[in-house]
Amino acid sequence: MHWIALRWPPEIAAAQEVPLPSPEALGWWALQFTPRVAWVDGEALLLEVSACERLWGGRLALMREIARLNPVPEVPVQRAQGATSPVALARLRMFARGEQPPYELPSGLPLDTLSAARDHLEVLAHLGCRNWGDVEKLPRGGLTRRFGKALRAALDVAYGLAPDGHEWLQLPDVFEQKLELPALAEGAPELMWSANRLLAALQIWLRARQRGVVAIELQWTLDLKRLNGVTLPPHQQLTVRTAEPTQDMAHLRRLLSERLALTTLAAPASWLRLRSVETAPWAGASTSFLPEDNRKGDKLHELVERLSARLGPQQVLRAVAQADHRLECRQAWRPALHKPQAAASPPPASQSAARPTPGRPKAVDGPVGEPGAIYPSWLLREPLRLEVRDGHPCFRGVLRKRVGPQRLEVGWWGGPGQGAEEGGHPAVRDYYIAESPEAGLVWIFRERPSAFLSDEAPRWFLQGLYA
Repeated sequence: MHWIALRWPPEIAAAQEVPLPSPEALGWWALQFTPRVAWVDGEALLLEVSACERLWGGRLALMREIARLNPVPEVPVQRAQGATSPVALARLRMFARGEQPPYELPSGLPLDTLSAARDHLEVLAHLGCRNWGDVEKLPRGGLTRRFGKALRAALDVAYGLAPDGHEWLQLPDVFEQKLELPALAEGAPELMWSANRLLAALQIWLRARQRGVVAIELQWTLDLKRLNGVTLPPHQQLTVRTAEPTQDMAHLRRLLSERLALTTLAAPASWLRLRSVETAPWAGASTSFLPEDNRKGDKLHELVERLSARLGPQQVLRAVAQADHRLECRQAWRPALHKPQAAASPPPASQSAARPTPGRPKAVDGPVGEPGAIYPSWLLREPLRLEVRDGHPCFRGVLRKRVGPQRLEVGWWGGPGQGAEEGGHPAVRDYYIAESPEAGLVWIFRERPSAFLSDEAPRWFLQGLYA
């Protein structure tokens, strides 16, 4: 067996004011190298790599990869190796103190590097024991009676005479971590500063599980039960959702900052908890060899999510198509964060329908041949009546007809449930695609005379705009 011991010096992290991830998160990070990972004495992370070191190209290549993938680049990870876990841990402790390991291992290791001997250093020193070899030479029975079984068992493990067993770390199915705040948080900046540490642990968990987060919940514990005579809830929380699974903590950090800036704390907070509400399998990010495909900046859905968090979901809308015979009602505006319902795919056409009729042109396949293929992407909620000059409609200049007419004739035209008695009326419209000197392509229609408009001249209206 071969062991690697890892340690992140807390003194360096404190000097650089860099928060370290929780020990549990660091253990999750180490699971990418080997499934056998364990914390020892709350001081070092032990990795048993004898079964997988060949997959990494050898021990030296594995040590370099651990240093390269350090989850806290500002704090260098200290590394040491050994044939058993006590030897690797002892060499790591000597490296942290700036001492060189002895030539003879493990007998030459200092006695204070053995965890089981730390409570008996003074007595062992009086017996003339200075290193592991001196204690190992003592009679087994007398050593066990005087210092207990733990010291003798630790030496047996260190010398490879007994199996080296640990409680291996396991990835939880759901991410949930709590953090005690260093000081009472009274506003969003203080909460966000501590939430960064939980987000770093969340990213490690997502990478280890190969999943992307869709929704997270941030909860903080209030330090007061009553304030100004008002009973306060024990907790406050907010939920952040994304349109697509993500492992980008910078994006989640921006969303949390926007939401926290709009949240008022009922009282100072003392604890913080982050939980994954919904996750999805992570497919990874695909890149292209073409430079124009690898655009820099935020993705569209990230921009929409950030604006919705800042301005409110009802202030960022998107157009949604609707099935309606009235063209001005074929488009509705919904919050951009709400996912549209998947439309049912039409049934396959029969062979008789697919066979062209003699004397009739063959239908064009695909969206171009559909009746709504020429409809604009932006429909006005109410048609805008246009000014007519010398018989030509005008919208930012005289309009020139490009495509049309497309005649639409319906029996009744009005609001929902409106018939002839409730205000509905028959309609005959001729639709055109026209070009404006300033507005570009627009969608207009002419309302033709009918029984409802028998005494009026034809009117022109603006129905929609093209991008």
